[in-house]
Amino acid sequence: MTAGTTPGAPALGGKIKRVAAASAAAMFVGEAVSLVQTIVLARLLTPAEVGLFAAGTVLTMFLSDMSESGLRAGLVQRERDVADAAETVFRGTIVTGLLMSLGAFAAAPLVGIAFDDAAAGAVAAVCSGALFLHALTNVPEAMLQRQFSVKRRLVVGPLVSISFAVTAITLALLGYGVWSLVAGSYVSYVVWLAGLWAITDWRPGRGRATWRMWRELVRYGFPVTVNFVGARAQQAIEAVAVGRGLSTTDLGFYRYATRISRLPVNAIVDIVANALFPAFSRMAEDRERMRASYLRALGAVTVFAVVVSGLIIAAGEAAVVVLLGEPWRAAGAAVVAMAGLGIGKAFVCVSEEAIKGSGRTRMLNWLTGTEFVVGVASLVLIIPFGLLGVGLAISTTALTAGVVGLNLSRSAAGVSGRDMVSVIVPPLAAGAVAVAAVFALEHHVLHSDTHGLLIGFLLLVVDLLAFLAVYAAALAVVARATLRTVVLPLVKGRR
Repeated sequence: MTAGTTPGAPALGGKIKRVAAASAAAMFVGEAVSLVQTIVLARLLTPAEVGLFAAGTVLTMFLSDMSESGLRAGLVQRERDVADAAETVFRGTIVTGLLMSLGAFAAAPLVGIAFDDAAAGAVAAVCSGALFLHALTNVPEAMLQRQFSVKRRLVVGPLVSISFAVTAITLALLGYGVWSLVAGSYVSYVVWLAGLWAITDWRPGRGRATWRMWRELVRYGFPVTVNFVGARAQQAIEAVAVGRGLSTTDLGFYRYATRISRLPVNAIVDIVANALFPAFSRMAEDRERMRASYLRALGAVTVFAVVVSGLIIAAGEAAVVVLLGEPWRAAGAAVVAMAGLGIGKAFVCVSEEAIKGSGRTRMLNWLTGTEFVVGVASLVLIIPFGLLGVGLAISTTALTAGVVGLNLSRSAAGVSGRDMVSVIVPPLAAGAVAVAAVFALEHHVLHSDTHGLLIGFLLLVVDLLAFLAVYAAALAVVARATLRTVVLPLVKGRR
């Protein structure tokens, strides 16, 4: 039985396609706004002010995923008693969100001690309330994801990005420094919350919350929470290591380097997670359909992740200098060192969604452990080399986790190692050719970072077009099957 002949497959495929397209469109707008906002704020704020915001939000970033306890993922995956499950998740996350906010406020002075900066503690205290706002988004997000809603992607996402950008830039122009970022964060949370509740038809009180339901959801979601918390803990350790071991200015470089590196990565992850998790949950019992869909998704994310990582290697430092200015060159070097994020996180994302969709969330514990152990160990070993070492540690961790994730998801997706290699290796080989060509073009011919903003930007566009042309030509030679089965269907809009 093939995906095309499975009852309900066309309808589900159409939903996946619509959500993926909506996510892509929304992410294009959102990431474009985020990029412009990053560029403008980099010219209005100092690296030290950006670093102070990064230090002050370490605790809230760490705790934000704990407020849902994996319950949201359990709600998306659940097939029965959905009304009761939604009510249980709503009440449970409100309680945990409130407790997290109060705990974060009480622990804010510890942030100041950790970074040896009282201002970081003040930022942490003010930002603690965001945890409660975050908790209120869980059920609307889950219900919209269950429904493959495109409104969430096309309306709410861009509005959140725009609200942060407008608020932060306006206040930065008025001289509010780090507090412009804090205010922008709060405004974006309020817009996010209001937007979700405006477009969802779910309301509290339509189901019955029970301890039995809570235990079932926690049993499913606990490994998901551990996975989220492990990732946040790793990022918190990185931030503390940079801010305390190096300097607040280096933390500012680190903040923007990771932000720029994750912009395209977040686009891939957001599109994949919102489209694939509910889809894999529905097709988990149909092994052949699951296998075909998994390989198609893995091939697609590999093709586009290679573009992300390849361009960063070839012209990442020059791009940061052109867009943010010469004072941020150290962040540009760190961005290049983080190039492994694109490919590594793409592998992790597809693997995680297949594992969650199949209901085998305990497998995620192995992935969490790998990311945490490798992340901390590589950071300790490489941080003596400064910010560049931190970037290499991040790449090493992402790539290692990606390989482990692929291995773990094999049984959940019903694929073999040979199947995976057949869709992964050709784009990597084609990407290597494109990287070599564009690296030579940028560093020996164009030198875009030696020009002003306008000329430098146009030269970066030349780098981009050259990369895409060489990459497509190389795919046509070494990966004709990938070009035919992955790229062309996406371009033509076929399922």
